[in-house]
Amino acid sequence: MALALLAFAATAPEATGAEQSSASVAARTEIQISLCMPPDQIVRALHLHPRSAPLEVWLFDDAALTLYERGLRFRLRVAKGRSELTLKLANQDCAHLSPGLLPPGEGKCEYDMHGTVITGAVSLTRTIGPNATRDLLTGHPLLAETLSAAQSRYLRDEVRAWPLPVGIRALGPQQVVSYSAEGKPYSVDVSQIPTGETYVEISRKVPTADAVRIRNGLIDELTRSGVDICSDQSAEAVNKLRSLQRRQSVE
Repeated sequence: MALALLAFAATAPEATGAEQSSASVAARTEIQISLCMPPDQIVRALHLHPRSAPLEVWLFDDAALTLYERGLRFRLRVAKGRSELTLKLANQDCAHLSPGLLPPGEGKCEYDMHGTVITGAVSLTRTIGPNATRDLLTGHPLLAETLSAAQSRYLRDEVRAWPLPVGIRALGPQQVVSYSAEGKPYSVDVSQIPTGETYVEISRKVPTADAVRIRNGLIDELTRSGVDICSDQSAEAVNKLRSLQRRQSVE
């Protein structure tokens, strides 16, 4: 994998002009590792403490998980007084995005590392108020009508995923608590869905050129601390969606 990453870095075209800001952001990678043991044991093993109060998080998809299958993620983070609606798109070429697709303060393109796979990901976020949040969660207006101009434009012009499929609904809520450890550069998110299932992920943002080395070091640290790492690092997102979808179907 180290050789593959070096080859990737060596063959990536040098960005110029409008592409440069996207490429410089993409020079960083977020390492994401799913952990498979009870959250309270992880908290004790890593000496974690909560960074903030629990956050309410909703996901959006249809019954067939059409959005997920197309590499699209919609997430609503609900906090006191305001919410953030994020569109995330997997497998994007950060170094060659069209100018104007990522407005400052609203969009970014970075690399994500799941297991040994590194891929570009675009995120576009808009802030909405409590009334708009309540309306969105009840389906009036529809998700497509709540998106920002930049989110709609990226779906339409860049990934040809417009209009959105019918039948999209809010899935959740998840209660997400973020933890940190003194002197450690990573964060740990514990997500609990209404069925009681929990999902734990440790993450850290690093320079892309160092991602393999730092990930290996983080795995060594987790192993020494007695923390179990999930054997399938690609399954957490879809397992969570399927569990939320099953609960919604029962209701």
